[in-house]
Amino acid sequence: MQNPLLAPSPLPYQAPPFDRIVDADYAPALDAVKAEMEPKLQAHRDSITLNGRLFARVKALYDTRATLGLDGPSRYLLEQTYAHFVHAGAALAPSDQQLLATLNQQISKLQTSFEQKLLAATAEGAVVLDDPALLAGLDADAVAAAAQEAALRGHEGTYVLPLRNTTQQPALAKLKDRALRARIMAASESRGQGLRDLVVRLATLRAEKAHLLGFASYAAYALDNQMAKTPESAIKLLDSLVPGANAKARADAADMQAIVDAEHGGFTLAAYDWNFYAERLRAKRFDLNEVELRPYFEVGRVLTDGVFFAAEELYGLNFKERHDIPLYHPDVRVFEVFDADTSPIALFYADFFARPNKQGGAWCDTLVAPSGLLQRRPVVVNVASFTKPAPGQPALIGFDDVITMFHEFGHALHTIFSNQHYPSQNGFGVPRDMVELPSQFNEHWALEPAVFARYARHCGTGEAMPEALAEKLARARVFNQGYLLTEYLGAAVLDLEWHGLPAGLPLPAADVFESAALKKHGIDADLVPPRYRSTYFSHIWAGGYSAGYYAYLWAEGLDHDAYAWFTEHGGLSRENGQQFRDMILAPGHSSDPMDLFRAFRGREPDISALLRHRGLDAGS
Repeated sequence: MQNPLLAPSPLPYQAPPFDRIVDADYAPALDAVKAEMEPKLQAHRDSITLNGRLFARVKALYDTRATLGLDGPSRYLLEQTYAHFVHAGAALAPSDQQLLATLNQQISKLQTSFEQKLLAATAEGAVVLDDPALLAGLDADAVAAAAQEAALRGHEGTYVLPLRNTTQQPALAKLKDRALRARIMAASESRGQGLRDLVVRLATLRAEKAHLLGFASYAAYALDNQMAKTPESAIKLLDSLVPGANAKARADAADMQAIVDAEHGGFTLAAYDWNFYAERLRAKRFDLNEVELRPYFEVGRVLTDGVFFAAEELYGLNFKERHDIPLYHPDVRVFEVFDADTSPIALFYADFFARPNKQGGAWCDTLVAPSGLLQRRPVVVNVASFTKPAPGQPALIGFDDVITMFHEFGHALHTIFSNQHYPSQNGFGVPRDMVELPSQFNEHWALEPAVFARYARHCGTGEAMPEALAEKLARARVFNQGYLLTEYLGAAVLDLEWHGLPAGLPLPAADVFESAALKKHGIDADLVPPRYRSTYFSHIWAGGYSAGYYAYLWAEGLDHDAYAWFTEHGGLSRENGQQFRDMILAPGHSSDPMDLFRAFRGREPDISALLRHRGLDAGS
């Protein structure tokens, strides 16, 4: 989830719709507004958390909490609110609070600057081509989309391949021209080079902030109120998976090199070759290729007959598209969500297609946060960056994008089902390493036979995907996991290394630091570069995931364990869905997330299901 969420807290800052529009439908005129308002909003947040009289009242209640007769959620809210104030600096001396406020202002300005400059660098980094012959390997729809992208940018008669937010780019799996693949990878990895000094400055300021608050590093500060508790526990999880991930990646690389050699390629496999030869290797192992699959995954059908259908089967929801509600862009669709008793419970916005002025990646956010206290229903948006089809053509996506749609809707469900009285205990107001559990859990239903059969239908004929092809896709689920896990681990350890720095330590240049950090953890970045390099790692510098990118893997262990519970209890059913809704989704942050998971699972979490899924267990 590429998501501009702030770190969850008992007093969350709910980003206004303005921020959501900046992310999804940016215009240059908004730059000045955001640059002006972000420091003011940070000052406003500080004026609350550093207000001595307010903190004294909170502390007085906290100190007498045992005598107040509070129910469970209310007492937990009080304890979390007190911890939030302390975490935000309320217990510091006045002079230190003033210094903290200054640091917060500086950090806020730099985060906004990073976000704006990276958006511009990503747009400028798009690869422009004059010769359509260079696009050999792409299907006709992809070539038409490249021409349309060029027209949108005012480059009529050319072809533009825009950059996604990640290091690897979708076109690299198809393009036959090796020199072009190298050019695209170079464009991807070099964007944001002008942000190197800004990255170092942000890491330095965050280390100073953590030191002021009494922590050894920003990572220690950030994880103090998360499920992992310490950066050491997060690093331990990551490092434990590096050897197995590396071994699988090396084995796949050897098989790809064998294909190159058999074809007398005369070169050693490079990072920009990986996706191209991974497709070749997948076809060889499973007789499967992306071109064969894509006609069965049309965006609209995946949404209504896949994502929505799974939610209907699990939770009894119904969806009705609304055409009378204002939209911030013509590509957006909006649906009213009804509960099993037909009562309206939310509005859901879907904004799936890439635009030059849209942040890369995919995310979920709230336009209106739910609140029992305020009698307010949620308004949720899922945003993605799928290639928009040429006029009159179906919007086809790959299976990875299908997974993205299920993932982001899992976040939406978390907010839609939150039914707590206090607004801060709803939706995303949970620890960061819990927030990805509902989304990653929801991915499992993409391959559930009853769900898959509904949405995986040919865009031209409407025929269901042949059973043999569907079986190949299911068998191939662990393919390339060595690469995918290694690139993720590379990004996650970079995050924790940057934010594990103590205050006052002179920092080398960003690229020097990055190389040393990856080598320290045994990541082979030449062949498997991190999913995000430091200079375009928006999650951690501007997206609220500073010292928190590990959370995807932490939550993945929980989500596979939760799905194992479903398989043990009969799989997809309303009864099972209701139990997950009641015990994991609806409580929000009204009690300790680990307690919620233990109660649902009936025991401590177990990562064995994760290892099986990743193909890293002994039986793989």
